[in-house]
Amino acid sequence: MSHNTFGHLFRVTTFGESHGPALGCVVDGCPPGIPLTEADIQAELDRRRPGQSKFVSQRKEPDRVRILSGVFQDERMKQQVTTGTPIALLIENVDARSKDYDDIRDKFRPGHADYTYWAKYGVRDYRGSGRQSARETAARVAAGAVARKVLASLYRGVKIRGALVQMGLRTIDRKRWDWDETANNPFFCPDAKSVASWTEYLEGVRKQGSSCGAVVEVVAEGVPAGLGAPVYAKLDADIASAMMGINAVKGVEIGDGFVTAAMSGEQNADEMRAGRGPRAGRGKKPRFLSNHAGGILGGISTGQPIVVRFAVKPTSSILTPRKTIDVDGNETEIVTKGRHDPCVGIRAVPIGEAMMALVLADHALRHRGQMG
Repeated sequence: MSHNTFGHLFRVTTFGESHGPALGCVVDGCPPGIPLTEADIQAELDRRRPGQSKFVSQRKEPDRVRILSGVFQDERMKQQVTTGTPIALLIENVDARSKDYDDIRDKFRPGHADYTYWAKYGVRDYRGSGRQSARETAARVAAGAVARKVLASLYRGVKIRGALVQMGLRTIDRKRWDWDETANNPFFCPDAKSVASWTEYLEGVRKQGSSCGAVVEVVAEGVPAGLGAPVYAKLDADIASAMMGINAVKGVEIGDGFVTAAMSGEQNADEMRAGRGPRAGRGKKPRFLSNHAGGILGGISTGQPIVVRFAVKPTSSILTPRKTIDVDGNETEIVTKGRHDPCVGIRAVPIGEAMMALVLADHALRHRGQMG
């Protein structure tokens, strides 16, 4: 199976399956001398891991990460740092229940990648979906934690945060947006008053054995102007690709996205005024009056917050009987047992943040390599 590596200068190769002994990644291209410990990575993995509420998969995985290579510390050093060599990260699987999938070993879940994997490779790991599983994203979150450290070493004040802004047909009130609130509820919801209705709604979905979709928004602040390049290395194109590569994502928009199709040129233009303070060699940094472009113009960052939203479809593993076929082409029905997220979009929030960090770290190193 090819295409398991993401990035150019900051490269991440993930490995492992949902019900294999372990999963993980190899991060290559990380500069030397950056402080990095397992605790730095674990903090991000803890936000994504299953079993933290009744609204996510009840699989009990601690997702404890081990750094196998790429770091060093001795008695002369105050802290452990990267060496510039490949960083190998390992996360063991400890709570797989493969027998839950015996009934669907020869059946294809509608809306799932079961059929397409079988059609392409002629074999599929039906136990928890194997490589198709969203469990693979734990490795991405681990790599994203390393990317955040790279960004922190290159720029001051880069902040990447995500939130769930829609669940099913229920959307937040943006006037009540509070980033701190995302840490206070199980949905990463920035609107405290929406939490009660979301809880009631998802409780009903869960009890029915069904699932629902969601929309996640990720914002990166403190990113300088100049990252990205025309024509085939556009920052927004790489961000869109990164988000579309997350399991179950079916749509991505940057800034105002599809809403801009209904705008006039006057409405859509992010007008500029003179900023404050000198900026050596480039004049003064502009002050934008709006951010419809989501912080990217012509594929290059403007210095404004980079804003991306992506739509996550309902998980296909549900208890409601669905019509399907088996590997022999016979018509049948399927019911998926086991432990699954009624709204997979919830745990997609830290995954989206990680993918944003990976893209920005890669582009930051590419920019440094070209521009010095």
